[in-house]
Amino acid sequence: VLGTGTREGVADAPTENDGDVGLDVKYSLTPSLTLDGTINTDFAQVEVDELQINLDRFNLFFPEKRPFFLENAGYFTVGVPQEIELFYSRRIGLGPEGEIVPIDWGLRMSGKAREHYNIGLLYMQTDEVTDVTPENQFGMVRLNRDLPNRSGIGGTLISRRGSGNLAADEDYNWTYGLDGRWGVGQNGLIEGFVAQTDTPGLEGEDYSFRLGGSYDSEKWTLSGGYTEVAENFNPEVGYLTRSGYRKPDGFLMRTIRPNDLWGLLELRPHVSYRGYWNYDGFQETGFLHIDNHWEWRNGYEVHTGINFTREGLVEPFEIVDGVTVPPGTYDNTEAQIIFFTNQGAPVAFSARVVTGGFFNGDRLALSPSLRFRIGDTFNTEIGWQYNDIDLDTGAFETNLGLLRVSYSFTQKIFIQGLLQYNDRADIWATNLRFGWLTRASAGLYLVYNEIRDIQGAGTGIPGRSLTLKYSHLFDVLH
Repeated sequence: VLGTGTREGVADAPTENDGDVGLDVKYSLTPSLTLDGTINTDFAQVEVDELQINLDRFNLFFPEKRPFFLENAGYFTVGVPQEIELFYSRRIGLGPEGEIVPIDWGLRMSGKAREHYNIGLLYMQTDEVTDVTPENQFGMVRLNRDLPNRSGIGGTLISRRGSGNLAADEDYNWTYGLDGRWGVGQNGLIEGFVAQTDTPGLEGEDYSFRLGGSYDSEKWTLSGGYTEVAENFNPEVGYLTRSGYRKPDGFLMRTIRPNDLWGLLELRPHVSYRGYWNYDGFQETGFLHIDNHWEWRNGYEVHTGINFTREGLVEPFEIVDGVTVPPGTYDNTEAQIIFFTNQGAPVAFSARVVTGGFFNGDRLALSPSLRFRIGDTFNTEIGWQYNDIDLDTGAFETNLGLLRVSYSFTQKIFIQGLLQYNDRADIWATNLRFGWLTRASAGLYLVYNEIRDIQGAGTGIPGRSLTLKYSHLFDVLH
């Protein structure tokens, strides 16, 4: 049961009230295979996304937080995490700018069958939202067969089809994929995938693939691979950081455990490289990282590294309003240091400092974070991300702040808050959640969200909402 009051970001805007009822059903077909159904799916109780500031030309990644899609997510995963994901569940129920898109209903079957088969079946239907998206039907079929020695082979079929008054004449997208892995001995692994998409209006150059290998032992870790994503590869239910590139990458690390050296537990010197070339042979990105991780027995850790970077622009890039980086190739060097105290302690601190060249100028980046907890009752975290950037075409600063607080009155009654500040977008974002659980994640939720313009003009309130949600879990078979 859901009740919501919202106010849009215009002066004297009226408050809109709404209510709805939803249903979730879970049925165990076998001890390891589950069927889930959902009607009028709602995720009001889920924490909002953490704000990000994009200082690059490519897509940002936001992790999935909704419980329905997190459960058994591994049965639907294929590709390269946070870079090429053939299925990205945030395409369902969320618009391109994070708008809420109502989910009418859906079915999911996931788990194992006959011990060696991994199954993921999904069908979801979403409603239309004016100026955002038409009605859509999403489908996915994934079957994977486990083989001896960490090996396996799988296939994936993903679809999206638009319908209704807002849909185009040919509004559909298909993604096909095959993937496999081959365990070599006890330490080696070769894995890869190949995929193709079918989108009206995009003909040819619609493929992607990756082939990579890794070796992991007590002392040595190494990996390498090659990836291609063609210009017209378009997985509309997936995620891409960028398209139209060829990418080699490699990683080598040595793990050293000293017997008695300054209280050190482990040293991890390593080097990694990744490079992106477009299909004209022009290098868009190069990143060579040389580092050593120093880990002490008391849980403290320091990373000391140097990065050699290359950024190639074929067209002007407006990094922030009024500051544009001209086309060209920019080679730079930057130093970084990362420091952690014991993250399991009641008080934990971490910080990251990066300084060096950035496009045609310089950058100083600071990211400190402090966590404090009292048993299982009280937790808080405060973090700040700061950039001071000075380019030939202009200088600017960015600030991104975060305060997260959680207090548990009992094991089932809690209040959580997330306050965020983004100076580039000129906003404060507030998310407050009160929960009184009766069983598992079911119970009463009261959620308040607000996004406020920090200019304080009196009319700059992009929106606020107050949601009351109650869910109850029934075991209908017992």
